[in-house]
Amino acid sequence: MPAIFPSKYTVSARFYDAISAEWPVYGAGREAAIPLLRLDEGAQVLDIGCGTGLNFPGLQQRIGPGGRIIGVDASAHMGEQARRKARRRGWSNVQVLEEDATTVSAARLREQVGGAGYDAVIASYALSLMDDWPAALATMVAACRPGARVAIIDMQPPQGRAAVWSPLARLACRAGGSDIHARPWTLLDQYCEDIAARSVRGGHIQVRVGTVR
Repeated sequence: MPAIFPSKYTVSARFYDAISAEWPVYGAGREAAIPLLRLDEGAQVLDIGCGTGLNFPGLQQRIGPGGRIIGVDASAHMGEQARRKARRRGWSNVQVLEEDATTVSAARLREQVGGAGYDAVIASYALSLMDDWPAALATMVAACRPGARVAIIDMQPPQGRAAVWSPLARLACRAGGSDIHARPWTLLDQYCEDIAARSVRGGHIQVRVGTVR
């Protein structure tokens, strides 16, 4: 990740959910991706770049109290907001680590679930924030058990008729520190098969979910 990334949210972390356009735009990506993870009750899920925990509600609905969510975020302030959200909701099965996803080892992540590996991993609007997102993607996959599901949700310029919104999308991504041209989902087929694809909000949001070979 860029060195400035962890400090970007020092002030805004507590307001992030309100200012992130979650309801009108970006929540649609989570709604499209999480069902494709095919989570069973009791599943163990890794959330890379978990931010304030916006994926947690959708994941909790599927894994129940017997499952586990391990969130990873480089920002201490975003991670603390995620922990507060979990405490408020009574989710004792959530743990948040302050780690850089481009440098943390897969072994370190697997340790959190007894070394066996995760049943699923998700990165939502996170990989495009990272300079070395291919390294983070490789670690995501290495932290999984064989047959686990991997989900990437990320952004590109809107397509077709929605292209009229491209300047606004580029401005929003630039303000948030994302590279709108990163297209991290394009490497998923190097690691996974049975890949499901979804395109929402005029193609601005791209979802790919596959099964680890």
